[in-house]
Amino acid sequence: MIGFLLRRLTIAVLVAITVSIIGFSLLRLSGDLASVLAGENATPDDIARVAAQYGLDRPLLTQYFDWLGGALTGDLGRSLFTSEPVSQLIMERIGVTVTLAVLALALGLLVALPLGVLAAVKANTWVDRAALVFSVAGQATPNFWLALIFILIFSVQLRWLPVSGSDTPAHFILPVVTLALSIMPSIMRLTRAGMMDVLSSDYIRTARAKGLSTTSVLFKHALRNAILPVVSLAAVQFGFLLGGSVIVESIFALNGVGYLAFQSITRVDFPVVQSILVFLACAYILLTLISDVINAQLDPRVRLS
Repeated sequence: MIGFLLRRLTIAVLVAITVSIIGFSLLRLSGDLASVLAGENATPDDIARVAAQYGLDRPLLTQYFDWLGGALTGDLGRSLFTSEPVSQLIMERIGVTVTLAVLALALGLLVALPLGVLAAVKANTWVDRAALVFSVAGQATPNFWLALIFILIFSVQLRWLPVSGSDTPAHFILPVVTLALSIMPSIMRLTRAGMMDVLSSDYIRTARAKGLSTTSVLFKHALRNAILPVVSLAAVQFGFLLGGSVIVESIFALNGVGYLAFQSITRVDFPVVQSILVFLACAYILLTLISDVINAQLDPRVRLS
């Protein structure tokens, strides 16, 4: 198990470094940041002064190592718009984003897992077809469109829920449901496929022949093995919820990291955008590592891979 953890940890660190290099380089090479920061009417001298002020006139490799050295000590630089430390801005907002992602993932699993099991048990019936229709419809519906429809119905017309903000639990209902509906289809389909494969196994037929109850066969024996790929998918989906909350947080004006990223992009606040990009990527990598460890605990064969 220790060797497995060391291999996975080494891969995670290498991927994190690679992502930081790519993210840093793409942001710097996307255009002349000094010209953008100096303004439309800036003279060449103004642009050169801004470039020198923010270190944009130095070689790209030097800029990266300076930023990496600061990031490893917790110094992600300062916002160009508010002059506040970037790490402080992220820490002030990360709670809202994590809360939104956790609630959306919990709701998605709570609905999608039983629906996937039911679709597998009732394969090729109207229940199975209805679940597949729900899956396809959910996969094809854009988040932003669903969020706007929810606002129109539940906030504008019915006036049941608030439109924006994050002050009360009621403010999280619409964004949580919006995000949860986006991850339910893939979890449901994977659960259904895994359960159908497991239910045709010899040990399931043996368990039924012993007279075990249907509940015991489904949830104690079948679901334990069918759940393995769902664990990995749930970790990936949680990372997607953290990063994909940019649009939903912007629509509902939730004061999270996603909304901060949207504001920073519109303000050309590249130190904040760059740090959020790397932060979310590292969170995604960490979640993948955790899912590997959980799978290794559930199935010892994973440790040999």
